Amino acid sequence: MLRLLRTFRVLKLVAYVSEYKYLAAALRDSRRKILVFISGVLMIAITVSTLMYVVEGPENGFTSIPTSIYWGITAMTTVGFGDIVPKTDLGRAIASALMLLGWSILAVPTGIVTAEMTRRTVPLPTRTCPSCGAGHHLPRARYCHECGKRWPPDDDHHPAPHGVAAPQDAAGGPR
Repeated sequence: MLRLLRTFRVLKLVAYVSEYKYLAAALRDSRRKILVFISGVLMIAITVSTLMYVVEGPENGFTSIPTSIYWGITAMTTVGFGDIVPKTDLGRAIASALMLLGWSILAVPTGIVTAEMTRRTVPLPTRTCPSCGAGHHLPRARYCHECGKRWPPDDDHHPAPHGVAAPQDAAGGPR
């Protein structure tokens, strides 16, 4: 356990704790959608694998439905160990379709989590540089991104403007 904590310290992962909380909150909030998606993928894998057992049969290495499910999951995840391969043309066509489906499945959970993260994003209030007038500075900026001048000392703590809530991360803490 101590070695793991040292690894966090060496890799300076503590600085990203708020981002980890943000990602964990997005995953937690989208867990139902992901569970439904994984259930659908599992049903497709079982159905196609059973079809493959019927098409290929024990003489081509598909000795049982569980063995066919193993093949279907390895084919769908594009791992494909090669220990069981379809020999018939129809089996190869089914395998090709399953592999292409596996590639397309990679994007769905990413989209679900990204949509949840986007929904959680709150627009940050911006400020204008008093020296050059450049806008769109983050509230925690200490220097102007255009002219490079430091913000006035009384503005170092960057309180939120009146009526605007201070920005928060997904876990509810300040950014």
